Order: sequence, then C-alpha cells, then structure tokens
Amino acid sequence: QVQLVESGGGLVQAGGSLKLSCAGSGIIFSIRAVGWYRQAPGKQRELVATITSTGAVNYGDSVKGRFTISREGTKMYLQMNSLKPEDTAIYYCNVKPRYSTEREYWGQGTQVTVSS
Repeated sequence: QVQLVESGGGLVQAGGSLKLSCAGSGIIFSIRAVGWYRQAPGKQRELVATITSTGAVNYGDSVKGRFTISREGTKMYLQMNSLKPEDTAIYYCNVKPRYSTEREYWGQGTQVTVSS
C-alpha cells in the first residue's frame, strides 16, 4: 500500500517563494510519472508539473518559468517562485503507475495561500 503526504504549504505574499514536499511510503515497482496538481475553490483540479520515469518534465502554462519540480527517491518537491494570488489552491502530489490497470495514488493535499 502506497501513501503520499504533502507538506510545506502556508501563507505567503505575492512575489514570494515556497517549497512543497511529498513523502512517499510503500513500494511501486513501475512508475510512469509523478507530479503535482492543484485545485482552487470552484475549479477543477489542474496540472501543475509532472516528471516521467525517463526524466521528461511538463509544466502547466500558468506556472512555466516560476515553478520547478524535482524528485529524490521516494520524495518529491515543488519549488514555487514569484508566487501570484491566482496560485492559491490546495496542492496534491500524485503518482501514476506505468500500466492503466493499476490505480493512481494521491496525497491529502496542502493549502497554499498567496496574498496580494
């Protein structure tokens, strides 16, 4: 059984920085991608950043040039710079297995609030 726990969220002023962490436990033998998603009130969950097992990275258009995703073993990070009020959301870490027959894993989320 895999568990993901996010941390590092909080309140920050516009233009500031914040670093999120995701700690994983359990074992997944084959991973397609890991990443971060976010959901603001009244909106659908959206892509923030992903990184595949081959090292390819993909960022949502709204965070390109400002956010950086990284992975070290069972830990994943999201460095967020030049934060904007529209970045306010609950941020979730995610693990996608290589095969579609296996379930995805999600953390409980961590709140990020950016004040203007």
